[in-house]
Amino acid sequence: MAAPALRRSPATVAPAPGAARAYAWLVLVCGALGLAASAVLTLDKLRLLEDPAYVPSCNINPVISCGSIMRTDQASAFGFPNSLIGLAAFGAVLAVGAGLLAGATYRRWFWLCFQLGALLGLGFTCWLVYQALYEIGALCPYCMVVWAAVLPLAWYTLLHLLGRRPRYHWVVPALWYLAIALLVLNRFWYYWRTLL
Repeated sequence: MAAPALRRSPATVAPAPGAARAYAWLVLVCGALGLAASAVLTLDKLRLLEDPAYVPSCNINPVISCGSIMRTDQASAFGFPNSLIGLAAFGAVLAVGAGLLAGATYRRWFWLCFQLGALLGLGFTCWLVYQALYEIGALCPYCMVVWAAVLPLAWYTLLHLLGRRPRYHWVVPALWYLAIALLVLNRFWYYWRTLL
C-alpha cells in the first residue's frame, strides 16, 4: 500500500528565493522610469545635435527648460551625454528587477557592487541637482524623474543588503523629496510667485 502524499500547508512552504517582492518591484519600477527618462533625453540630445534650432518637448517655460540644460558642460560631465550613463545604468537596474521578480538570487558580492553603483548614482544625482539649481538655473522634468528614482533605489538596496527594514523606512525617501521640492521652490520663487 502506497504511503499517502504529504500535503504542505501554505504556512509551512518556504518563501521563494531572492528578494522580497516589494523590493523587486521597486527595483523594476525605478529601472523602468530611469531608463525611459534617459531614452527621451538621449533622443532629444541627438535631435539637438542634428539641428541646433530644435526645441525639446520639455521646454515649457523659462524655468522648466531641458534645452538650456542640454547645451551646458554639466550635461556631458564625462565628455559624452549623461543620458548615455542612464541608459546603461538603468537598463542594468531594470534587468536586476526583472530577475528578482523571476526568483533570481544573487551573491553578496553582487549586492555590494549594486549598492556601490546606487551610491555613485546618488552622489552624481546630488551634484546634478546642485548644478541645475544653482549653476544652470533651469529644471529638466526628465532629469527630475531620474532624481526621484535614484534615492529610493539606493536607500532600499541598503536596507535589503542589511537584511532589515525599519518601521519608518519611508521617512528617508520622503525627506529627500521634500528637500528637493523646497530647494526648487526657494530657488525659483521669483518665477513661481508670478503664476499665483
